[in-house]
Order: sequence, then C-alpha cells, then structure tokens
Amino acid sequence: MNTLAISLGIVGVPQIILIAVIVLLLFGGKKIPELMKGIGSGIKEFKNAAKDDQPANSKKEEETKE
Repeated sequence: MNTLAISLGIVGVPQIILIAVIVLLLFGGKKIPELMKGIGSGIKEFKNAAKDDQPANSKKEEETKE
C-alpha cells in the first residue's frame, strides 16, 4: 500500500496551489465562475436524476420478489 502512495505521489498544499494557478492562467478570472456554475448545475441534475430513478428501482425489485 505504501509503495502505491509513493508511486502516485501525495497531493499536498503546494501541488494544489500550482494546479489552481495553472487553471487560472488557462481559463482566466472571468471564465472560472462560469465553469463552476456549469459543474454545479451538472451535479445538481445528476443528483435529481439519481433520486428520481431510485424509487423506480425499488418497485422493480418488489415485483421480482413476488
């Protein structure tokens, strides 16, 4: 397990700051809020779809048990 962590590397604060700076340089300050809004709405839609699908799955399981 330790060899896996060593080979993949451990993500620390300096690495996260470096990634944030690269993203800021690539997309610019004005695009980042738009990207986050799009990601947030996508996650929200996914959660709603998963919630709506869950009762349908439980109904199918009940039918197969009978």
